[in-house]
Amino acid sequence: MALIIFDFDGVLADTLNDLIQFGQEVCDELGIKHAVKKEDLSNLEIMSFTSFGRACEVPEHLVDEFVQRCLKRFAEKKSPPAIFRGLSTIVRDFATNNTLAIITTNSSQNVHAFLVEHRLSEYIHAVYGVDIPGSKAQKIAMAQNRFSADPKRESVFMIGDSLSDIRAAKEASVTSIAVTWGHQGLEYLLSGDPDCVVNSPHDLIEIIEK
Repeated sequence: MALIIFDFDGVLADTLNDLIQFGQEVCDELGIKHAVKKEDLSNLEIMSFTSFGRACEVPEHLVDEFVQRCLKRFAEKKSPPAIFRGLSTIVRDFATNNTLAIITTNSSQNVHAFLVEHRLSEYIHAVYGVDIPGSKAQKIAMAQNRFSADPKRESVFMIGDSLSDIRAAKEASVTSIAVTWGHQGLEYLLSGDPDCVVNSPHDLIEIIEK
């Protein structure tokens, strides 16, 4: 049995267009003269709403407000984001013999709504959102402690789409898997020296089963 940890935005949930739209709407509300674009996300050293706000030229005293307004828009969206094709089946299959968790800079509330929408709630054993204090590496450790996963004896995977996901996995001494269908490009991901890179959800099966 392995502990398999997923990032949320850009790995499970297809949120790129929402992030750009909501970021622009909030910038407009706050009077920030910035045209939000994909590069504001794809070039982030740390993938978070806080870093996203700073990339959008939000003044430091308004960054927290930017974060809260973006999260609120996700919560109030009529339907949760789409899941990337093929991942519903993979999550269900992995849950048969493994423990699954989500660690994200989105809110736990938004993640749970997404899981309910896609009928995956029963397959995810824990969600560590931005509302839970600690870095991603610290939350990986929380999941390991909770589910008694020892990376020296058991397989622990962190599946992410950002440079900061890879760095968090390395800091926590677990296997990092970078996915290329998310918010950051392959070249940027490779700069973090991930243990594995996958180009499609199906590729996860081969790596984790090994």
